Amino acid sequence: MSKTLIVTGVLIVGALGGAGAVWQAHENWQEPIVMPVVGATPRDWHPETFWYEPWGESLVHKGMDIFAERGTPVVAATNHIILSINDSRRGGKNIWALGPNWRMHYYAHLDSIEENLGRYVEAGTQIGTVGSSGNAQGKPPHLHYGIRLVFADESRIDDSTLGEQKANWLNPIEYLAPVITDPR
Repeated sequence: MSKTLIVTGVLIVGALGGAGAVWQAHENWQEPIVMPVVGATPRDWHPETFWYEPWGESLVHKGMDIFAERGTPVVAATNHIILSINDSRRGGKNIWALGPNWRMHYYAHLDSIEENLGRYVEAGTQIGTVGSSGNAQGKPPHLHYGIRLVFADESRIDDSTLGEQKANWLNPIEYLAPVITDPR
């Protein structure tokens, strides 16, 4: 299964400097942030998982893994438009969604996916459930959550393995920092 929404027009408008008009098209197009796995706390992921190496075929880990029971709700981490729903060898059942500030949010290894292709969903809306699909089969259920920049930020490049690719990725643990609660 692979479903993708074609948004070439939106990206062209943004590239031509008209992004403000596109983003203002919906009054709630802001960047509220919520934890994408319901009930997750810092005990559910390793704090240094982003860009960890070695990491299989990917060489480095371009996100974070949030461990939870299979079937735990996965919710939109911010307001966004669901652009792609896939079932791939590595990411398993996965979703790509475009959020504010031209950030692509990636939700992978899902057990199930809500049918929201092309829809605007608000932060906290359920979009799937935690699973172990794709190359996570046989491993504990978890959500792989990554944030990719549509427009590269070259100031993020460093000398680490694949460090030039950091221009395209945000550390999701830092992004989620405002909503991380530690019950210890």
